[in-house]
Amino acid sequence: MSLTPSTMLPLGAAAPDFSLPDTNGKAVSRGDFKGKPLLVLFICNHCPYVKHIRAGLAQLGRDYKGRGAGIVAINSNDVENHPDDSPAKMKEEVKAAGYVFPYLYDETQAVAQAYRAACTPDVYLFDKDHTLVYRGQFDDSRPGNGVPVTGEDLRTALDAVLAGKPVPAAQKASVGCNIKWKSGNEPDYF
Repeated sequence: MSLTPSTMLPLGAAAPDFSLPDTNGKAVSRGDFKGKPLLVLFICNHCPYVKHIRAGLAQLGRDYKGRGAGIVAINSNDVENHPDDSPAKMKEEVKAAGYVFPYLYDETQAVAQAYRAACTPDVYLFDKDHTLVYRGQFDDSRPGNGVPVTGEDLRTALDAVLAGKPVPAAQKASVGCNIKWKSGNEPDYF
C-alpha cells in the first residue's frame, strides 16, 4: 500500500463547482446543496484505506441523513486501469456498503483536480456558504494500527458546523492511496 497524504486545501477556500452522475446516472451538483453545509468525500472501491473505514462512512451517512448537511462521495480513479472502480462496480459498492449518500463518478478527473484531491479517502467539509472549514482525516484509524474506526475527527467537525460553531483548528491530514490518474492527467500540485 502506498501512502499519500491530502494536500490540505487552504481553509476558507470556496467549494469548487461540480455536476457529476451518480450510480443511477442522475446528475448531482454543488448547487443542489445551496444554503447547506456540504461534505465532499473522495473515495473509491478498491483502496484498502477506504475499505477500512467503509462501514464507518456508511454509518456516518445514516447518522447525519436529515440533519441538514449534504454529503457526496466522488470516485475520480482511472477506471481503464482500475476496473474495480468502474461505475457498474460503484453501483454494487453503494448497495454492499449501505451508502445513503450519492456516489458520483468524475470521469474526466477535473473535479478531483479542482479540489486538489490527492488520496482516497480525502475529506472536505464546507459550511452553509460552501466555504472550507475542515479538510482532514476521518479519524486516527488506519489498516493494521488497531485503532477503532469512529469517524471522531469528521464527526466533531460536522457537529460544530451544524451547531453554527467554529470547527476545531487542529486538523490532521487524511492519508490513503493516491488517486489513480489517467496517463498525462497528473495534476501539478504534488
